[in-house]
Order: sequence, then structure tokens, then C-alpha cells
Amino acid sequence: MNISRQHDAVPRPRARGTERSLARRAELLAIGRRLFADTSYDALSMDDIARQAGVAKGLIYYYFQSKRGYYLAIVQDSVADLVAFAASGVELPQVDRVHRTIDGYLRYAEHNHAAYRTIVSGGVGFDTEVHAIRDSVREAIVATIAEGAYGRTDIAPPARMGLLAWVCAVEGATLDWIDRPELSRATMRDLLVKMLGGTLRAIEELTPTLPAPEPARREA
Repeated sequence: MNISRQHDAVPRPRARGTERSLARRAELLAIGRRLFADTSYDALSMDDIARQAGVAKGLIYYYFQSKRGYYLAIVQDSVADLVAFAASGVELPQVDRVHRTIDGYLRYAEHNHAAYRTIVSGGVGFDTEVHAIRDSVREAIVATIAEGAYGRTDIAPPARMGLLAWVCAVEGATLDWIDRPELSRATMRDLLVKMLGGTLRAIEELTPTLPAPEPARREA
């Protein structure tokens, strides 16, 4: 499974109406990203959302049917954007694709703070359905890195766990980076690439049938 197929598995919710209504829906999603990034789902009422969005509450119901529908649409839309960024560059050589994936991931987080926080943390609070969506993104990134490093996605459990652990570390580091951008994106990317090289070498030690790519060996 590669990331483009995973992208298909997390489709954007269908929008209604004309170009004007599509623009209005997109505006509501952007507002929702900011609201739910800083406030828990339960703490925001539909009246609160409508007031801060400057629209009638009925308009939100029209597009999303319920507060729950609105929230999930925000998360799914954010996920689709992140996966699209990370999925770019499929025409590149395998190793270059890994670099492009990491850079695209960081670029998305850098320019979409609220949406990235919503994807990674599920907003403020805990939501099992949102976390399931987040987990699907993790698996998509793991699949993309595996394809870039090994030319395949059907990897042994130790390799999958190693890459998943790296992705989780990337999430935590990226959250800190967007709050305290003391490193340039290029430096951050290079740091994460070197961390990935260490992970790939560790995977090779445990699973010799999955040798680390040559660039990862040069970093040893």
C-alpha cells in the first residue's frame, strides 16, 4: 500500500452546491481548524462556533449536518492535505522520494499549524475516531518511507515497528519545532533524515533481508 492509495482511503467529504458554496464550506473548515486546535470538542457549542465564524448556526448544519460531522470533516480535510503534500514526488528516485516526503511533511506543518496539531493530537482532548484517522496517516507515511527505502511496502514486523517509532518521534519533534522554530526547515529535514538512517540501520541488524539503502550506510 503506498501513500497515494492511503490518500484515497481518507477522502475529503463531498461538498454541496456551487462554487460560492464550496468557497463558503472551505472557509468554515479553515475556521474550524483554528477553533478545534486550541479548544476541546466538548468545550465548543454550535452557538460558539457560529458566533466565531460569523455565520448563522443553520449554515453549519446545512454543510455538515451536526457538530460531530463538522469536526470530522475538519480532520479529514486536514488529513487529505497532509497526505497530498507527503505523496508528491513519486517520479523521483527512491532515496530522493524519502527526502521529498519528509520535506513535504514539514512544509505542511510549517504552514498549517492548527491543522497539523489537530491531525497529530486529535485537538484538545481524546477522540477515538479522530485518533483512528491519525493512525491511518501514520501507516501511510510508514508505507511511503518503506517504499522509498526498500522499494516495497510489505515489510517484516520489526521493520514496520521501527519506522512507526520514527514517525511518532517525527510528530513530537515537529510539534515542538512549529512552536519554537529555532531550526530552519532544511536543517530540521536533514536531522530527521539522519535519524531515519539510524532507524534503517537498526532494522537491518534485526532483519537482514531488509538492508539499509547506501545513503543510510554512509551516515554510520
